[in-house]
This record gives sequence, C-alpha cells and structure tokens, in this order.
Amino acid sequence: MEHGVSSFNRFVHELSVDSEPSSMDYSSGEEEDIDGITPASPSSNCSRVSRASSFTKYERHRTGWIISILSWILFPAKFLLGIPFYIGRLSCTRGSKAPSTCHRPLQLHSSIRRVHTTKDHVVHCATDRRRGVIEDLHLAIEIFIETIFDFFHKAAHFLLSPSEALRMSWRWFSSDKNDTEVIHHDVYDASVHTDTLGENDPSVSERKSTFHHVMNTDARTCQDVITELGYPYEAIRVETSDGYVLLLERIPRRDARKAVYLQHGILDSSMGWVSNGVVGSPAFAAYDQGYDVFLGNFRGLVSREHVNKDISSRRYWKYSINEHGTEDIPAMIEKIHEIKTSELKISQPDVKEEINEAQPYKLCAICHSLGGAAILMYVITCRIEEKPHRLSRLILLSPAGFHDDSTLVFTVAEYLFLVSAPILAYIVPAFYIPTKFFRMLLNKLARDFHNYPAVGGLVQTLMSYVVGGDSSNWVGVLGLPHYNMNDMPGVSFRVAHHLAQMKHTGKFRMFDYGSVRANMEVYGSPEPVDLGEYYRFIDIPVDLVAGRKDKVIRPSMVRKHYRLMKDSGVDVSYNEFEYAHLDFTFSHREELLAYVMSRLLLVEPDPKRQFSQKASKLKKKEQIESS
Repeated sequence: MEHGVSSFNRFVHELSVDSEPSSMDYSSGEEEDIDGITPASPSSNCSRVSRASSFTKYERHRTGWIISILSWILFPAKFLLGIPFYIGRLSCTRGSKAPSTCHRPLQLHSSIRRVHTTKDHVVHCATDRRRGVIEDLHLAIEIFIETIFDFFHKAAHFLLSPSEALRMSWRWFSSDKNDTEVIHHDVYDASVHTDTLGENDPSVSERKSTFHHVMNTDARTCQDVITELGYPYEAIRVETSDGYVLLLERIPRRDARKAVYLQHGILDSSMGWVSNGVVGSPAFAAYDQGYDVFLGNFRGLVSREHVNKDISSRRYWKYSINEHGTEDIPAMIEKIHEIKTSELKISQPDVKEEINEAQPYKLCAICHSLGGAAILMYVITCRIEEKPHRLSRLILLSPAGFHDDSTLVFTVAEYLFLVSAPILAYIVPAFYIPTKFFRMLLNKLARDFHNYPAVGGLVQTLMSYVVGGDSSNWVGVLGLPHYNMNDMPGVSFRVAHHLAQMKHTGKFRMFDYGSVRANMEVYGSPEPVDLGEYYRFIDIPVDLVAGRKDKVIRPSMVRKHYRLMKDSGVDVSYNEFEYAHLDFTFSHREELLAYVMSRLLLVEPDPKRQFSQKASKLKKKEQIESS
C-alpha cells in the first residue's frame, strides 16, 4: 500500500486505463483529446462536427462579421459565467498535486483527480471517475456557455444558407437513431476479463460490468468488486422464518472443509470485507488461506426485500437486534450448513459416513461491532434452546453489547431515544435516506469531499467530534458504493432504541418491549434476558479485539466482555490495536489482518477427515489418469 492507496485501487485504475477507448468518456471535468477523437463534452462534439462538415471558406467569409459581432455582444456574459469555472479548476489543480503511484500516459492522468494523504483510504482516490456536485456545476456552466454560442452560430448559418440547413436537418434526422444506440452502448457497458479461480475450469471469461451510473455515481456491488479482482462469486438468497429476504454472498471453495462467515456491523454491508482489495481485505485473505468464504448481510436495506412484496415501511422496519441474532444469523448459518454438507457429499463420497457422526467441516465467524453482539446472542440462544450453533470459533472486532462508558454525544442520544421512544417509534420507523435524489446527492458530495481536501478535512473533523474524537475515515466510508442512489443500509428505530437500552442499563441484554406483559410473552419473564449472565453457555473459543482509538465502542467495554467470559470459564483471548472503530474493516491494517488469520488457523479439520480428504483426492486423480 503506497500513499494510502490499496492494491484494489491500483488494480481498478489499471483496469480502467487498459479498457477500450469508449470507457474513457466518463472522466470528470475537461479531458485532452486522445488521438484527436475524445471531445470535452457531448454538445461541443456535435457542434464541432457540424461546423467541420458544413462551413466552407466562402460561407465563413460571409458570416464571419456576424459571428464576430455576436461574440463581442456575449463576451461579458461568457466572462462572468466563466469565473466560477476558472476558480473551481484552479482549486481542483491544487488539490490534485499528489504524486502518482502508477506511470501512465499524461493524457489519461489529466482526467483523474487524486487526493493522497498519510491515512488509508477506501476504494476511491485514484480510481473513481465519478463527478461531485461542484464538478457537475462546472460542467453545466461550460456546456451552457458553449450552447449559447453554438445556437447563434447555427442560427446565422441557417439564415444565410437555407438549402444547407435543410440538408443538415435531414442528415441529423436520418442518423439520429443509430448514433443514439452507439452512444448508449458505449456509455454504460465495459468488458472486464475475469479469471474464475478455484473452479474446475479457471479459464478467462469476459463479462459486462457497469462502472458508471446514468447519474455519474458509483453503483458497483460486492459482486463487481470480487469478480473484477478475479475471484469466484456466488449469491445465495436466504429467507428468514419471519419472511425477510437476505443476501448471503460467497467466494466459494466447494471442496474446502473449513469455512468462514463474516458479519458486518451497523449501517454497513458485505462491501466492508472486500473494500481494501486483495492484500488488505479479510475475505480475500481467508480465501487465499483455503477457506470457503461467506459474507452475511443483515436485514435493513432501503429496497425492503421481503416475501411480502406489499409490506409497509412501518412493518418492515419493526425489528431490533433480537431479530439480527435470532432470525438473520440462524437463517444464514443453516443455509451455509445445508450448502456445505450437500457439496461435500458430491465432491467427497466418504463424507456421508461422517455426517452421521459430526459436522464434516469447521465454521468460524469474524464479526464487527453490531455483528459481534448478534453472533453472541445467536450462540447463547442456541445453547439455551439446545440447538447446534455449528460454529468452531468466534473472532469479534470491537463487539457491541456494553455501552455505558461512552461520549457525551451518545449519552444525549440515549436519553432522547428513551424519552421520545413512544412517540418517535410511530413517526420515524427507521433512519435512512428515503429518495433516490438525496442518495445520489450524498454520493456526489462524498466525491467532492475527496476532490477538495479542505472540505473533506472539515467534514472529517466534524464527524470525529460528533462521535467523540473517533479518527475513523468517515469521509471515505460515505463514498463507498453500498451508499448509492439505488439502495443503502438503514437502521431501524428499534435497533437504535435497543442500543440506548443497553447503554442505560449497563447490561448486554435483549430488547425490552416496555411492559411486563409483552416481555412475559416473548421471554417468559418480566425482564429481558441478560445475555451476560449466560456467557457460561459459550462452548467455543472467542477472540476479542479492541481499538485504543475507538470512541464508538471503547476498549473498556470490550474488556467488560472479556472479564465476564473469563469469569464464566470461556476460552477467551483479548488484544488491542491502535485503531479507530471503522479501521477494523475499512482500512488496510496488515497487523490486524495477520492476527485475525493466525486465530483462524488455530481451527483445523480433524486428522481423520484430513486423511480421508487426501485419500479421496488421490482416488479422483487416479480415476482421471486411468480415463
């Protein structure tokens, strides 16, 4: 990682530079002509082509004096309207003087504005060609001025040459349909060569990938990131018992007997586990170590995926952390178990005998923040109900659950939620950006924060103060593709209320429904279940990781988990790093990655199964050679 740019950034930059020339038409601002064919804007291209094909020397001599007069008349307007664009271009130039890490022709670099700092950045700086709000304004002013002059040029020409005007009109009308189709094709599609690793036929295949949205925003998905880097991908639809539809994503190793399940935190998605590229992402690191990787996604997207297509917004968002731990995670882990056992039966016939004895694979879980609280709830409730949880080890990165030691801002939010919950629960079912326009605006503003370091630094400082001084890369996270105009993760009011209850009581407990009767119906007791009192039910090793710079979940709160587990006889370890809250997923931290991988490697399949796995592979190899 150099100058804060991960290997993923460098890869996608090289990919975009090496792609077809048609994919170069999306760069923000003004681009220099490449081989004399790439224009600054679509409107200027149309006007230049028309003038080149229609004006003769004789006609230019006749209309030259008219054009000169009109140019002098409109010069003041052009000058005044061009001042903001000129100032903006100067500020962009000053903000993009950082050294480049990839040596490419100068023409290509002139269209990519970069911001390099000593801090790690997420998937944006050197590769993102999205335009921000300010760049859109610059471009709009330029197109507006050029359109005015183009209009008067054409008007003068049509008045002085009616026959030529008719011929040009007919030519435009007859070729309009074909030109539109070509432009549409070039704008949205780009061919990407991908190598599907770990499959039976790892041959290079060509797929279509959308890099730029119609509104010039980044609409890539976790699938795009994984496949662009040459890894296999599989999307699995999971339905919970209460009807929610979840997306379980996978980087498959179908014959692997060790699997890892990664679960994100609040206002996050599976994108967090792959956003740092091949070198810096836990998902890719685990796959390279031979694991079958599963990326979980909680309920709570703006798209409101549910078996009931007509479900209301109020009903959809009516869930707490209870549902994450007792509905979402059980559904996804059972789906993983179903898939692994069926695939191992096919690839390794000897597994059929082992299934009757025990689970034929090992499954570890890596969870961040809210995902850590949910997975602990899942394990404890499974043990209370005497159900198998199918997990072999937990690695919890800054897990939620205890929040009584927090900043003043969170304390104020706690009392606001507790006091206003009866009213706000009916008015505000969830916290998210409801319309596509405002989600697109957020995406573009995030682009501006990167293009203009002064603005980005101000927003970063304000966000850090809001969360009590946490130095996470808040600006970088806002620009991640999972916050796009089509969809984004949200937070239900009940989840926020549940966190406020935990902070107020100082206990890691399940949701309080507000009345003895309601709690009796759900828990069989007047008070919610205190999960901390049931830590003795945890029968697998747990690794707790805290960040010394984390002001969202402070190290003292993670140590509280550790003390309770230690007192309950749990096989638990504790470690601290100099990280803020979001650094655990959104920053390239080699020290943390090495530690997480070392804890994963402590879990190995049984020697008997390893021997049978090798025997089955040798048998399969002999069959292939004999045939």
